[in-house]
Amino acid sequence: MDRANPDREHESEAADAVAAPAEDIVLEPLADFPHIDLRTPGEPWEKRRAAGKGLRAKVPHDSHGPVPVPQDRPDPVRLIEKAQGGRQEWLIPLRVARMASSPFAFLRGAATVMAWDLARTSTSGIDVVMNGDAHISNFGLFGTPQRDIVLDLNDFDEVTIGPWEWDLKRLCASIEVASRDLAVPEAERREAVIAASYGYQHTMTELAPQGPLDVWHRAARAEELNISGIAIDDESRAVVQRAVEKARKRHNKSLLAQIGERRVDGGWRFRNDPPILTWVDADAREAVTAGLERYAETLPRERRFMLSRYHVVDVAHRVVGVGSVGTRAYVALLCGNSDQDVLFLQVKEAVRPAHAPYVAGMPEPYASHEGERVIYGQRLLQAVGDPLLGWTSIDGRPFYVRQMKNMKGEIPVTCMRGQPLVYFSWAYGALLARAHARTGDAAAIAGYCGRDRHADFREAVADWARACGDRNAEDHRLFLEAIAAGRLEAAEDPEL
Repeated sequence: MDRANPDREHESEAADAVAAPAEDIVLEPLADFPHIDLRTPGEPWEKRRAAGKGLRAKVPHDSHGPVPVPQDRPDPVRLIEKAQGGRQEWLIPLRVARMASSPFAFLRGAATVMAWDLARTSTSGIDVVMNGDAHISNFGLFGTPQRDIVLDLNDFDEVTIGPWEWDLKRLCASIEVASRDLAVPEAERREAVIAASYGYQHTMTELAPQGPLDVWHRAARAEELNISGIAIDDESRAVVQRAVEKARKRHNKSLLAQIGERRVDGGWRFRNDPPILTWVDADAREAVTAGLERYAETLPRERRFMLSRYHVVDVAHRVVGVGSVGTRAYVALLCGNSDQDVLFLQVKEAVRPAHAPYVAGMPEPYASHEGERVIYGQRLLQAVGDPLLGWTSIDGRPFYVRQMKNMKGEIPVTCMRGQPLVYFSWAYGALLARAHARTGDAAAIAGYCGRDRHADFREAVADWARACGDRNAEDHRLFLEAIAAGRLEAAEDPEL
């Protein structure tokens, strides 16, 4: 190693990467392997890192900065209206109201708008299984089968195969926009955005030489949160502890007390609370129950056996999120040994991901069933997954199934001020890198990003995020004008 000039450390590997096209060296994102070749060795990680470094000559770091808004950029309101096609009409005014409530809420619901913008940005050419919607509210707490609480990505509706940069830029833009909503000064916002890119860059460099098994087994236990590269401060630790305590109180029995009620005959049913939680008719209940029986076939046999000990007691329609409002989403109440042994399953419609028009997407069979796509992507990206993840079809529409709110929690966006803003921004960048390293070529991405001393990539992404914040504010203004003009209808939201 040349300690006088660390950039020469892998000069020979870089020369090899130039001699062979990078696409012949960089690993394809993990997708579907019906047959595995265990006889042919792959390229060493040092060579793949050198190939990633060589890509900087084609796509320099400063190309990730802001670019002029294209003249052919579609009307953002029209893009949103198009994305609402096929949703339940009676819920669209509620979706509009939630998106109108703040620029950050608008960003959450306008994934199709950002997807169009991201598709016009520079990319290194290295693909991963991307989350597709990695904004700061899509990181959260959830319980493992061992009853630990972990912090990780927790929403995968938009998952697909695409550029890793798109996830990182969505994360950085969300930090910028959410911080603006909280009146965080510009210098502090920029520090947080740079921290997210820095956390991603540092973690990817750390993971590059590690074995795939080591990468796959890394999980961030919330009660022992130790994100490499940054020490947790007392204020951030207190935020985590409060969130963990709240998550531990969210379990099936507490949810039953919150949304369930006794029928006249003594059995349980859902409490009708429109428009958030509404009863369904007998036909819908039968369709969901039949869908759950088909869903059970997508579970491993031992988990199918466990599920067979339960039976469906009631089904209701439940409104969730911001971007998901209008999709068909049900919650099923199941009982086992007694009516105190309850299980809640969320049965949520899966729709075409926002990035679908711009990427090749998942391979078959996952591309044929949107619910299977979501679950396959979640299993790939999450360090520890829900044991009851699966998919089904109801009335010809694709759905996925997961446990509902069992030891799940969130880090409130309102806590994103001061040092916690910097800490959690770094942590989310690091967690995103872990997810991408499970399915993509960590060595190549690390080579492209460079080591910690390479700040030009982080600065360029921060510039992009600031420009994206300006553009999102303007799009939100146009959205509000469309509501005022009667082009869009906004309903009163009982949760706002």
